[in-house]
Amino acid sequence: MSSDLALAMPKRELYWVFGALMLGMLLAALDSTIVSTALPTIVGDLHGENHLSWVVVAYLLATTVSTPLWGKLGDLHGRKIYFQAAIVIFLIGSMLCGIAHSMLALILFRAVQGLGGGGLMVGSQAVIADIVPPRDRGRYAGFFGAVFGAATVIGPLLGGFIVEYWSWRWIFFVNVPFGIIALLVTAAALPSAGVRVQHVIDYKGILTLTIAASALILFTSLGGTDFAWLSPKSIALLVGGLLFTAAFVAIERRSSEPILAPRLFANRVFTSASAIGFVVGFAMFGAMTFLPLYFQDVRGTSPTNSGLRLLPMMVGLFAASIITGQLVSRGKKYRPFPILGTAVMTIGLALLGTITDSSSLLVMGFFMFILGAGIGLVMQILVTAVQNAVDHEDVGAATAGANFFRSIGGSFGTAMFGALFANEIPRKLAQNFKASNLPVPKNFSVSKLTPNTLKALPPNVLHVVVRSLAQSIEVIYRWAVPVGVLAVILSLTLPEIKLRESLHPIADEIPMSNVDPLL
Repeated sequence: MSSDLALAMPKRELYWVFGALMLGMLLAALDSTIVSTALPTIVGDLHGENHLSWVVVAYLLATTVSTPLWGKLGDLHGRKIYFQAAIVIFLIGSMLCGIAHSMLALILFRAVQGLGGGGLMVGSQAVIADIVPPRDRGRYAGFFGAVFGAATVIGPLLGGFIVEYWSWRWIFFVNVPFGIIALLVTAAALPSAGVRVQHVIDYKGILTLTIAASALILFTSLGGTDFAWLSPKSIALLVGGLLFTAAFVAIERRSSEPILAPRLFANRVFTSASAIGFVVGFAMFGAMTFLPLYFQDVRGTSPTNSGLRLLPMMVGLFAASIITGQLVSRGKKYRPFPILGTAVMTIGLALLGTITDSSSLLVMGFFMFILGAGIGLVMQILVTAVQNAVDHEDVGAATAGANFFRSIGGSFGTAMFGALFANEIPRKLAQNFKASNLPVPKNFSVSKLTPNTLKALPPNVLHVVVRSLAQSIEVIYRWAVPVGVLAVILSLTLPEIKLRESLHPIADEIPMSNVDPLL
């Protein structure tokens, strides 16, 4: 989309565009969380407890490796066609997930979904950067952050409701009507790109980045579960991932149009924000995956109620994101918010590290509110800071880069915490069965633990299993605390740059009368 079109866009059309982008963001964000409450049921139907986290990781991994490509393609050829292509790919992946009949098929189709999801996430943020100057963009970023935050709770809640009253397959089919609406609105409201120019696509960079990210995430996910950390396979994945990372850096230095331009890493704001986003994503996605598991398996709530239990987190995230966006747009400096946010997030993780199988639900709600508020203070402000610090022609690539590092952090966090849980639960079970002087039941398998199978256990055995699950989840949050502390330290490195009042650094005097703020 050209900047001339953006500047000439009437306010009414701007609102239509913003609504369509919000819907696209909501679809992509929902599907990173909607499966969480359905995971126990999906595992019971398709089996494969050891690969439980991969239903989430596959989506995050595909989103991660595709975001730089989507961002670069939008910079080169215009946002509209690629945003619509992302919607179509996302819908195809959703329908395939809905008809999957094995865990392997579901994981593969979730990857297809993630390819589209990456385009939706980057496209929605980059289009707003084409339309709204950084000074006013905080308000819009606040709403994007609120949508993303709402999805973290609405997703599990909606997933739980669908699983309880219909089938887990409908958590994917429900995307279809909303995706069609988004496709129609964007077709009518988004301006087309201007004159097309022939460009070279960095296919070598795309391939090496995909292999590098996949190898490293496989290392974190499978190491310690499917094979030992120091086994030849584990070492091969780690070395391969590092070698392809080095190859990617070398290719990008020589590429005429790299998907992640080396000049971006010379920008202190981009580098700092990317590092913060990586660590925040690591802690956030890794930790949030296990909250629905706690409520369903440990507290025995239904999938719908387990989603409702997460509402305090949504309230905290929603409120913090909106308020932060408003304050930044009214002239407040953005740097204090990531510092405060990462500190509050770390406190929330530490508090969740104290939960047991008998923790008060009111106390749990307070802990989750603190965690949500911390995430809301930091998430979208980082994108605004990055977009403000780069040239307009690099907005798409920079936005994609910021999302890339947050997503790969989420993939690493989900995989590593999943591996930690898979190792911890058998150890806790063995300890607690021994301490209770109870024999392990015949045909008992950790891979078959679901809410329904738990209800069928004798009361004394159920007590041991529930306590073991709670203790394993508690360990995960304790390990997340040092990650949060690292995020606080990194947030101190984020430079403060005055937010521009126009779309271009050299055109700050251009009036933006046609681009009114939402509030």
